[in-house]
Amino acid sequence: MKRTPALVLLAILGLACLRRANAQIFRGPDSARQAEKAGRKQQKAFNKASRKQQKALQKAAKKQQKALKKYRKAHRS
Repeated sequence: MKRTPALVLLAILGLACLRRANAQIFRGPDSARQAEKAGRKQQKAFNKASRKQQKALQKAAKKQQKALKKYRKAHRS
């Protein structure tokens, strides 16, 4: 139970740090293409980090449910 607030805080901080930044500005003849490519690359990295974080949250929730089930089983009235 003590881990839940810490996990939520960690998730919020992770999202704040990984928020999508603007694509870099390039100069030159193919600057628009390079900027689009950089934006796609950054979006892909963001999506990957988001999936990883979601998986970690699901794993933590499952572990917490398992611990609660074990606790209830041990402390039956």
